[in-house]
Amino acid sequence: MSRKKLAALAALGLSAALALSGCAGQSGSNPSATEKTGGEAGGFIQIVVNDPSNPYWLTEGNVAQAEAEKLGYTASVAASKGDVNTESTIIDTAIAKKAAGIILDPANADGSIGNIKRAMAKNIPVFLVNAEINEQGVALGQLVSNNAQGAALGAQQWIKAAGTKGDYAELFGLPSDNNAATRSNGYKTVISQYPDWKKVAQQTANWDRAQGQQKMQSILQAHPDINAVISGNDEMALGAIAAIKQAGKKVSATADEGGIVVGGFDGSPDAVDAVKSGELAYTVLQPVATFAAKAVQQLDEYIRTGTKPAQEKQSFDCILITKDNVDKMTGPFTYSG
Repeated sequence: MSRKKLAALAALGLSAALALSGCAGQSGSNPSATEKTGGEAGGFIQIVVNDPSNPYWLTEGNVAQAEAEKLGYTASVAASKGDVNTESTIIDTAIAKKAAGIILDPANADGSIGNIKRAMAKNIPVFLVNAEINEQGVALGQLVSNNAQGAALGAQQWIKAAGTKGDYAELFGLPSDNNAATRSNGYKTVISQYPDWKKVAQQTANWDRAQGQQKMQSILQAHPDINAVISGNDEMALGAIAAIKQAGKKVSATADEGGIVVGGFDGSPDAVDAVKSGELAYTVLQPVATFAAKAVQQLDEYIRTGTKPAQEKQSFDCILITKDNVDKMTGPFTYSG
């Protein structure tokens, strides 16, 4: 065979190989996050919480990180401080690192949607914990406390402790967090059944103890004879207790004891101590340790097998904590009953 023919055949073979290579690359291109067919566990998981100075979010991040590392991943926890722009920067960094997945406590029910979509578009699966967003089909899972159920539990106990009449104030959480409105609405549903209760003040304290104290100081100046306070979370409730004591007034677990009755929500370690001491009437435990671990397990399952959770939105029932069962708290946000 002539050299010319050999060269032509070689060129033809090279062209065919390149064509086959191009086809293989096209059919084997990375599927979108919603079309993932599974792979190997391992890699980096980014965990994003609101503010780890709050024991609730500290536990959320610690539990998620420990669960990820137990399953063979590396993981780190970052804080958005409730700021969508900070959250955006964290997610962009995770994308640049080619993270295996993201566990996110969203900063904003609307504002976080774009950040989640951006990660998912880069084939990085996102699972949400604690707070929901106002759109479904964006994240693969939204694992949260059953806030409506928890608010009803808390308000019913608040009535039992504070009685059926008087003047009260409410401390409201972060407005951009759907949990704040859900709890407030739950309180209203129960308390409105007792027309002799009058809400004389509602102040937004953004889940923060210092702000709760400041807002309660203002409330006491305007309404010094207030009978009770209901709070969207423990940190604001503990701030209210500090302000009440600073004003020289008494706090008590029941109205019969003659003090201002304060109720909380979260089940934080400081709130548990306040329930034990009789300064906080009750708290409502959010099972954050449970659903933070569960979210990582579902992320791992998705990474390995491509299996989505059966339901995107998953709620976990809360537990009422009073003096009667507070001794069953065995650790931060952990109940053994």
